[in-house]
Amino acid sequence: MMASNEDHPHGDETVGGAEREIKRGITVMKKVIRDRDRGVLIKVHWNEGGQLIEPNGSTLTSFIGALVRNEVPITCDNWRNKQLNEAKDKIWSEIKRCFDIEENRRDHCLKLAGKLLRGFRTFLSTTFLRDTEGTFVDAELPSKYASLISPKEWETFKSKRKTQEFKSVSETNRQRVSSPAYPYRKGRVGYGRLEQSILTKENSSETSLPAHVLWKEARVGKDGKIKEDVQQIFEKCETLSQSIVPYEDTDCRSILSRALDVPEYSGRVRGKGFGITQKSLNIKKQKTPSNKELQQTLEALKAEVLELRKERERDRAAGFKDTSDKDSINCNFQPTIPEGISPCHLYLARPTYRMVGKGKVHNNLGELLHTKPLPTGSLKVSVDIALEKDALLPHPDDVSDATLLGDAIGSFVAWPTDLIIVGYETPTKSKAKDKGIAREIESVASQKEIPVAKKTEISKRTGAKKKNPSKYRACLHTYLETTDISDGCVRLIPMDGAIFGFEYAEPLGKEDFDQILYHTQLSVGVINTYMRYLYDKLMGPRGLEQRFSFLNPMKTNLTEMIRKPDEVRTYVVERFMADTDREKLFFLPFNTGDGGHWLLVAINPFKEIVYYLDSLHNDWTTYPAMKTIVDTIIQTVRAQRKIQVPKRKANNITCNRVECPRQRNNIDCGYYTLRFMKETLLMDRTDIPSDYFDEYRCAYYSKDQLDEIKEELCQFIIELQVL
Repeated sequence: MMASNEDHPHGDETVGGAEREIKRGITVMKKVIRDRDRGVLIKVHWNEGGQLIEPNGSTLTSFIGALVRNEVPITCDNWRNKQLNEAKDKIWSEIKRCFDIEENRRDHCLKLAGKLLRGFRTFLSTTFLRDTEGTFVDAELPSKYASLISPKEWETFKSKRKTQEFKSVSETNRQRVSSPAYPYRKGRVGYGRLEQSILTKENSSETSLPAHVLWKEARVGKDGKIKEDVQQIFEKCETLSQSIVPYEDTDCRSILSRALDVPEYSGRVRGKGFGITQKSLNIKKQKTPSNKELQQTLEALKAEVLELRKERERDRAAGFKDTSDKDSINCNFQPTIPEGISPCHLYLARPTYRMVGKGKVHNNLGELLHTKPLPTGSLKVSVDIALEKDALLPHPDDVSDATLLGDAIGSFVAWPTDLIIVGYETPTKSKAKDKGIAREIESVASQKEIPVAKKTEISKRTGAKKKNPSKYRACLHTYLETTDISDGCVRLIPMDGAIFGFEYAEPLGKEDFDQILYHTQLSVGVINTYMRYLYDKLMGPRGLEQRFSFLNPMKTNLTEMIRKPDEVRTYVVERFMADTDREKLFFLPFNTGDGGHWLLVAINPFKEIVYYLDSLHNDWTTYPAMKTIVDTIIQTVRAQRKIQVPKRKANNITCNRVECPRQRNNIDCGYYTLRFMKETLLMDRTDIPSDYFDEYRCAYYSKDQLDEIKEELCQFIIELQVL
């Protein structure tokens, strides 16, 4: 136990009876002395931040308390007084005689000694020199401490506490500590040992916890309940931790201090406890960048964007050159566009990527334009609507002398194939704001199941400013500022039929990009885009498409399951039956519909096993509609595979709830779901252990692990050249 608390009982005893209530003697640390006499040095341990922890942390603390009470008089009001240097040297010498401790721990131990001395003086004042009303009482020297305190020291000690100046300061401090807004509820357990116990209990590989996590845990009572105001501060810290950009941040306060809206004091770190300082954690005030530095950063970003654009042009030119040698190029038949005549949208890439018109694309073998071969890499289109009448045609019409899109309405022109999007309605303004859907294109999904968190609401609630963290996010942010996406336009991400079982284009608008850049809840569009990233970057190069596959969450969310169960069942069964000759794991990011929460359902139809990974650690039975339809689908696949199962075992479908990493706020569920899929693919295992993979097991994902997902998304979107 801590010496400062062992000798300092708390309560409302009367002064006259205070000494009778203290039945323990003075701490003398006999075991430490015996070990010292036998030549045994007690090993002490420290955490990453330099705080004493168990084993033997509390033993050393109590020993230091006993030493300082013996060596330093209670009349000492200034621990920095040079007259105490001799006593400090003696205290440190005694510590080294008894404990195996490094020389660089001297400052910590002596600061702890000063803290314990102050605590002892406070204990004497409140216990013996003050009644229950806080009024000063002229008490005699307690006999228990006669061996430590001389009568002269006691009288001097009392006289200082009679002064009006001392009474004023004492009353102020008393009022301050009597009703804290967020009281510490862990008794004598300090932050260091609390952190140690949490990490040990969770069997975590982490060596420390964020300050706001410790702060919250320190305010959890014995009943395990967290007060609402404490939880609100914690959630605000979580949001701030994701939105703050270190190299742009000019506020020297910690995240916790900002959430509490209190000043930061030197020599301490709020939420970390004694022994942790800004210096020990290498927390430095960020210098406000000068205009010159900001200009240099902007120029560097512009250069990077320019280089990426040049690379895009080289790739496009190389693509046209590669196809020019093919015999069929003169006919300009493109297998990626449906054969025949199809409605389409017409785009231009300069000066910004945007939709400029609508029409019909003619993709027929041997198609000519005004009896002449089509330009390389282009198709014949008829222009029906010109959204930008003054837009220059990519290939001016020599026959009609038309150079502007408005002049070509009702006629045929040549249009680059990569700037033709077939068969999708792309609104320029959101028409579903009240339902949380930012684009009409998402009408195929549930307008209630996949709400899009609006960046402006998040910023207003947290006070966080828009910032572009990291390389690719900064680059994507710069790209977006040059486009019309902020005006309501979208970009389409092509989805190959092998990914979800059907071809389509996934629209991404301003809300989706904001989710990636500013860390808000993810929409179905972002989830699907990352699944394409996994397909292109992991599954394809590693040949994993034979062992893993995806189900489209747009077709299998909770609302679709409730409203159109037959369509959902048909889609999933067709996906499963396409691979009945081998074992395969299907990933289904599932949106629960209770506020847009994402979780991962991984299904092995061959073994009839369902893996359930929920970052909120809810039970599978929380979503009965999902369980019912998944069971029905597996039973349907079983029947189509003509597998005979006894009637009593017809419902014996194994559901494994995986103890996956747990999110710590109400935002990260989408990012956790994406990491679950990525880590399973990296492990190349169609079975997911009930306690998750050893290589990735942790209590929760760090900020860097979540930022990794965002960086991968931004880099992938830039590489797709759809902006």
